[in-house]
Amino acid sequence: MNITDKDIKLIKSKGLTVKKVLSQIEIFKNEIPFVVLRSAASLDNGILKFTDHYQTELTKLYESRSSSLETVKFVPASGAATRMFKDLFRFLDNYEYEKESLNSYTNHEKANAIRLFLIGLEKFPFYDIVMEKVKSSYPNFESLSEGRQLYIFVEMMLKEKGLNFGAYPKGLLPFHKYADSISTSFEEHLYEAAGYNKNANGDSKLHFTISKEHLDAFEDEFERIKKKVEEKTNTNFLITYSFQKPETDTIAVTQNNEPYRTEEGDLLFRPGGHGALIENLNDLDANIIYIKNIDNVVVRKYQDEVSGYKKILAGKLIEIQDEVFRILNSIDKKTPSEAELKDIKKFLVQQLNVRLPLDFDKFAEKYKIQFLKESLNRPIRICGMVINEGEPGGGPFWIKKENGRVVLQIIETPQINSDDKIQHDILNSATHFNPVDLVCGVKDYKGNKFNLQNFVDPDAGFITEKTINGNSVKALELPGLWNGAMANWISVFVEVPLTTFNPVKTVSDLLKSAHQVKLFS
Repeated sequence: MNITDKDIKLIKSKGLTVKKVLSQIEIFKNEIPFVVLRSAASLDNGILKFTDHYQTELTKLYESRSSSLETVKFVPASGAATRMFKDLFRFLDNYEYEKESLNSYTNHEKANAIRLFLIGLEKFPFYDIVMEKVKSSYPNFESLSEGRQLYIFVEMMLKEKGLNFGAYPKGLLPFHKYADSISTSFEEHLYEAAGYNKNANGDSKLHFTISKEHLDAFEDEFERIKKKVEEKTNTNFLITYSFQKPETDTIAVTQNNEPYRTEEGDLLFRPGGHGALIENLNDLDANIIYIKNIDNVVVRKYQDEVSGYKKILAGKLIEIQDEVFRILNSIDKKTPSEAELKDIKKFLVQQLNVRLPLDFDKFAEKYKIQFLKESLNRPIRICGMVINEGEPGGGPFWIKKENGRVVLQIIETPQINSDDKIQHDILNSATHFNPVDLVCGVKDYKGNKFNLQNFVDPDAGFITEKTINGNSVKALELPGLWNGAMANWISVFVEVPLTTFNPVKTVSDLLKSAHQVKLFS
């Protein structure tokens, strides 16, 4: 790589080093190996399902302890809404209303997403807002053809000359329509948090990772809704924000693994994906951290059920932490007996999904204790898992590491060699899906905060293909936040109902019952 002084200046401005950039280029050259799946996790192999009685006990445990714990809800919210509207943007690019009817277009383009959007049009929370602007700009709107009307509506909603929703962060779009107001997903996260993430003083802490250019908009939205939401929930919301750090950007390369340069001759760096947010998570100091995506919310009539399951997962975290901390404190005081070692092994295998080395029983006593202590003294995450209904994304699998150990992980589809029939079949056998519903304990048994960077698997990233100005480039995604970035945590997977998973990946998802106050008649 021919590094110029200009390159060095750019690299340093991002908080990176030349050595780091060169190491990223080596990753492209060597490629990232696929994970080796052993089996999909299931209810009898790595995923827990709780009885009603046990759920009640865990809820009681959490409620008895929550007032003395520092908790925070962590919401990755930096994503733009562009992908949510991709079918509508394609419609604007391709539909010529002067030449054909809307029905003809949807038929030959097989544009089912446009048909669904049109059918549900008046049920969208933004309908009245868009129509008000449409009718003020097009007085003859009612006399136009159906295709022309829909084109105007979509253009007014998405484009800069209208409401510019296409450039909004997803967290600030209208999500739900109530009798007296329209709510964003940002607002719904506050209402939900009040149900489980509140201390004895009535304070609820939330942390949103956003794009820097959207900070003013989020702060304005909070000021707009603050009084109303706090009065309705009897909660004092303490909101903080952070941005993806520039030192987590990764260099883009050509198909020949040479650094890609812009027309100005500059190196091109791209955001490293949501895995970069492990840095932001690492900056938080709390006993319990809830993690949930910005678009996974429901209308308020369903929020009690969602909050209830959060308490169950948090209760399980506390129960496991209690035992882990008890064991580690006991080991510090005295050497465990053979019987105690046997109980610790049983706890690791049956409760924490740890597979012991095959020759563990041949270890000398001090190495047994060292292994057990290292296995226990880690951050802990309780991960909700829902029944797999074909959603794109990651899931829970047992994988084989290079050292031969078999471990339980959340794996994303790009990490899997789907051309390998055995791996493909294991992928398709998955019964559960990762909805990103995590409750995390990030302090050790002495009360010190873990450095989460020490528990990242650096080999768990993946390489993606992107198009820049018509050129095909390769981009490096850092180990995902709930994948490789948490690969070396204690991971416990728990089945939760599908009612807790209601993401809005496309605009038509807003027509689902979880996002409608009044259902279709």
